[in-house]
Amino acid sequence: MQQTDEPQERFHVVVNDEEQYSIWQEGRPLPAGWNATGHSGTRDECLGKVAEVWTDMRPRSLRERHGEAT
Repeated sequence: MQQTDEPQERFHVVVNDEEQYSIWQEGRPLPAGWNATGHSGTRDECLGKVAEVWTDMRPRSLRERHGEAT
């Protein structure tokens, strides 16, 4: 495996009011309606965190409509 001196891009895990998750590159302003969760790391680390916490892909409003709010 070849090592490089280039720093890896870093990301934040972000969530919106509908409890939908994504990742966002560090240093860029968050889009309206999205908030950082406090978890940051490499792209793969952040995608792993999203997979861990976002187990129900339905928006919060849909879950609430069906009586399944968390």
